[in-house]
Amino acid sequence: MPNRIGPKLAVAGFKMFAAGEAAGPGEYEPGDFILTHGSAFFSKLIRFGQRLRFHGKNRKYAWWNHAAMIVSPAGDLIEALGAGVEKTHIDKYKPTEYQLVHLGALADARDREQVVEFAEWSLGEEYGWLTIVSIAFTLLFGGKFNFGIDGQTVCSGLVARALERTNAIFDRSPSHIMPADLAKYFNVEPPPKGTSR
Repeated sequence: MPNRIGPKLAVAGFKMFAAGEAAGPGEYEPGDFILTHGSAFFSKLIRFGQRLRFHGKNRKYAWWNHAAMIVSPAGDLIEALGAGVEKTHIDKYKPTEYQLVHLGALADARDREQVVEFAEWSLGEEYGWLTIVSIAFTLLFGGKFNFGIDGQTVCSGLVARALERTNAIFDRSPSHIMPADLAKYFNVEPPPKGTSR
């Protein structure tokens, strides 16, 4: 029976890389993913929105505002950015702190192949700006109303949809999964205070 992803179930491991450090080959596998954050206006807006859902002891998960999927042993990433879904490299995040999340027992070799195949299939999709509006609407007014445009995605939605090819089962539509949701589901702790960002 598949493992259900939930806030109290540690199903994977994670490792923090401080600003100036970088994960190298052998420290990750295709299908693992990263959580990170930025200081741009839109990054801050995402964290603000996440804090509308995450309160009290769960507020710590709102630290992250971006997720990207690792798709090769060399560290290639596929991620949804403002210009759309692109292939980049994990080294681009060396200047900032990030968490590398290992899938562990959630994925076997075939699952990881399917994660990568799905992520590669998503290349060229547009960024889901309407999905962001849908998420904001849900955060502000509650409810489970969900809307978007087929062929568009956001960073954490792309990661969640890819992870559906593993034994991960999420408690909401992948399109509405935020980086904070991924952090909570996988029990990823934020960096200690004073960590170089």
